[in-house]
Amino acid sequence: MSLLSALARLSLQNNGVAARFLHTSPVLCAEPLKKKKKLDPQIIKQREDRKKKKIEKQIRRLEKNARQLKPVEELEVPLDLIDNKAQRERKLAPLSAEELEHRALLKKQWAQYKHEQKVADFQIIDRLVQSQNKALEELRCESEELYQAAIAIDTTLLPVSVKGPVATPPIKGYISPDGDYIHQAMKWE
Repeated sequence: MSLLSALARLSLQNNGVAARFLHTSPVLCAEPLKKKKKLDPQIIKQREDRKKKKIEKQIRRLEKNARQLKPVEELEVPLDLIDNKAQRERKLAPLSAEELEHRALLKKQWAQYKHEQKVADFQIIDRLVQSQNKALEELRCESEELYQAAIAIDTTLLPVSVKGPVATPPIKGYISPDGDYIHQAMKWE
């Protein structure tokens, strides 16, 4: 935790950023990278040729089946709806020029209202941050110890444990792998 508090003090002294903006997380599943093996150019060319032949085969198969259309049942309209189309069709009167102008004016007013609301929110946030920084500076002038205590990170907030349902129960006696990858693709020669 000494590293975290040192970083928090360093960031506060340099640019005045509050300590609550500093987040830490553990490095998960880290291990050193394995060296890449140098492969023979001929083997690389053979692999590329195999991939190319496979893609060409798929293209030929698609071209052979291109004329057959797949039936999509969701797009088929039931016959009773087709028969009742005239009854179901709505007869809407076209909008007048006044109504169109009124709707455009409402859209403009709504956009202006939302813009003013957003600007007001930003102003409130700026005032809060300024008052917080001013209070911290006043506290620093009064006592350095109180200032350090105020910006200290509460370690009881960082460790969070959450329990909930999991997809499958744990397997008893299961030894997790080290992270090695065993390539099991078939080799064609």
